[in-house]
Amino acid sequence: MSLDQLLRENIRNLVPYSSARDESNAVGMIQLDANENPFQNAYNRYPDPYQKELKSVICEQKSASPENLIIGNGSDELIDLLIRSFCNPGIDNIVVLKPSYGMYKVSAAVNDVKLIEVALDRDFNLQGQKVIDACTENTKIVMLCSPNNPTGNSLDKNEVLKIINGFKGVVLLDEAYADFSNESSWIDGLDDYSQLFIIQTLSKSFGLAGLRLGLGWGSSELVGILNKVKPPYNINEASQKQAVLALRNIDQYTTQLALIKEQKAWLASELDQIELVLKRFESDANFILIRVIDADLIYDYLFRNGVVVRNRTSEY
Repeated sequence: MSLDQLLRENIRNLVPYSSARDESNAVGMIQLDANENPFQNAYNRYPDPYQKELKSVICEQKSASPENLIIGNGSDELIDLLIRSFCNPGIDNIVVLKPSYGMYKVSAAVNDVKLIEVALDRDFNLQGQKVIDACTENTKIVMLCSPNNPTGNSLDKNEVLKIINGFKGVVLLDEAYADFSNESSWIDGLDDYSQLFIIQTLSKSFGLAGLRLGLGWGSSELVGILNKVKPPYNINEASQKQAVLALRNIDQYTTQLALIKEQKAWLASELDQIELVLKRFESDANFILIRVIDADLIYDYLFRNGVVVRNRTSEY
């Protein structure tokens, strides 16, 4: 499959902005090229537009190549970049699951791209053929979330593979919660599927939500396209520096991740003993979905007692 054929024509012909750091990243010289304030502090210079140090740390831990990684201002920016690169406003469409992460719908609406929703079954399982059947000649992207938000379950890999093999467009696989799962990441399949784009985040398991750092993994061709479209300095210097420090303290991360998994197992066991809980759905994420007798009542009760949860009563 040729990604070039899927691209919007204006993106195919786009000449990206050439920043001062693209043209010269000289060290130890008098730098007048970017019109920066010359008085030194931690942030008087523009940040590295390609986050080389941060990518090096991430890729060392993931055993991956920097050419397969793009970093976004949160995963939301990566979703938007993908839509803007491949979907013609008012013409093309995206297929998503329901229920799933709400930003897919918002990003599509912002870009004037039609959204086609395919329902999961009653146990929130994916049916790959239903997704393929919902695609039209103008479907450019299929967006999947695994583990899924808000249901918490991982999507069946065989069903995901059915979509990857049967759909002639870009497949976005959102792995924001993958670190809490025992399932392996789809990153290992990047070499086999040029149309696969995987997004992860440092907001959840790494506890860096305030830094807004999303990770996008794809073929070097796909990453190159998105790098051409992204703003030149989309990741600020403070976020890059703080993330490098946090990622190098990997022992703290692994300790916290183990504790979260332990506490989730404890909570699941406790929920099973509460009569108001009608059903607890199995979760590979860091949250648990439950069906209860009166969600509005329980939500209000928890809120009054200092606990804020998400009420999904109105969700499909």
